[in-house]
Order: sequence, then structure tokens, then C-alpha cells
Amino acid sequence: LAYLFISHDLSVVRHFADDVLVLYLGRAVETAPKDQLFAAPRHPYSKALLSTTPRADPTARKERIKLEGELPSPMNIPKGCAFAQRCWLATEKCRATMPELAGETHQVACLYPL
Repeated sequence: LAYLFISHDLSVVRHFADDVLVLYLGRAVETAPKDQLFAAPRHPYSKALLSTTPRADPTARKERIKLEGELPSPMNIPKGCAFAQRCWLATEKCRATMPELAGETHQVACLYPL
């Protein structure tokens, strides 16, 4: 049995999925088994998404990553990495080169994975 579950709420995805694919402007930026992705996200966008997920423990401190910059138009996706305009790790190389998914079971499309 297979199903496709689409959500912006990763706390819900965690309960439904075995494997997770994170998209940014329609492009795959990270894919991994659920436990690997939630334990150690390697793409800056995945890390930012996970930082917004509420936790059941109100005493647990968590750093929320607030993305800066404008969200590019899906009709005019910039050359290079689509996330580069909002990424705190981006360089000129990121703005010129569109990275492909790379890795074995935990794949990430980033020139400078975390």
C-alpha cells in the first residue's frame, strides 16, 4: 500500500509517513526516511520548517528560524537554487548553480548541506 500525503505541517507528516520529501517552489530539496529527516535535517529550508513545528513539552526551548527576504514567484523561479534568496548560507555559487539531490538514503539538494 502506498499513499501520497501533502502537508505544510511536518508534525502531522511525522505521524503518517515513513519517508519524507521536502519541496521548495516545486523542487525537491531533501528526501529521507522520516526518523533521519526529523533528527537531522540537512537542507536549510527543511531545518527552518522543522523549527516552526510545535512541541508537546512547553518547557523545551527551541530556536525558531525566521526566514528573511522575498519568496520568489513560482512563475519566475530564479536561476540556481530557488531557496538562495532566503537562505542564510547562500553564496554567489548558490545563485548560479541549481543543486541536484545527492546522497544515499538521505538525499539533499544543497551545495552547503548542514
